[in-house]
Formats: sequence, C-alpha cells, structure tokens
Amino acid sequence: MLLLAAVAYFLLQRAILVQHGSDSPFAEAMGRDLKGKLSPVLYLIAIATAYLSTWVSCVFFASVAILWFVPDKRIERAIKGNGGQ
Repeated sequence: MLLLAAVAYFLLQRAILVQHGSDSPFAEAMGRDLKGKLSPVLYLIAIATAYLSTWVSCVFFASVAILWFVPDKRIERAIKGNGGQ
C-alpha cells in the first residue's frame, strides 16, 4: 500500500507539471524532488528484503517515514515568491 501511495504521489506530481508547464513556479519549486523519487525505490528495496529479514525491511520502511517527517517547504516558498497567486 505504501508503494502504491508513493507511485500515486509521483503520478500526481507529473500530472500537475504537465498542466502548469515546465517553466512554472511549481516546476521550479519541485526541482529534482529527491524525496519523491527515493521513496518508491526504498519501498521496493523494503519489499525485496522482507524475504531475507523482516527487521531490515522495517528499517527501510521507517527510513521513508523519517525522510518525510521533515517538512518540505518548497511549494510554500514558491507560492510566497509568486505573490500568493
């Protein structure tokens, strides 16, 4: 379920980028989006390692949660920089 949520986030982000264009403030705010691209990869690793060790798998699942625990202020800064429009 977490992997599908990460994929859905990625697809939603791509749909918004298509709608607004690659030169929009949203596209500039997203940049490389390391967190969004790293999450599905870590989930896939967690699923694969579950067959070897559930503890190692849990570490990968927890690392994604910790990664997203830190707030991402990129969109907020882009909106403020664009005059709130």
